[in-house]
Amino acid sequence: MTVDITRGGLYVALAVFGVILYEIRTVLDFVGVELPLIPYMIGVFVLAGVAIAVVQLKGGWRDADDASASDPNDPA
Repeated sequence: MTVDITRGGLYVALAVFGVILYEIRTVLDFVGVELPLIPYMIGVFVLAGVAIAVVQLKGGWRDADDASASDPNDPA
């Protein structure tokens, strides 16, 4: 089984997920629950490392050649 994802797609997804987590942290800080920033940052980087490792173990990244060969909407 391979993971059909590009590096850019994974990086964008991780960035969006990280921003959502940071906004939740900001809302909790506003409510009065103060969370330190360093463990949050460590958690986001660990999540990114685990996601990249899973993609590598499941077959690697989708290459440009693979994308054009399997895309039925490609005009070429």
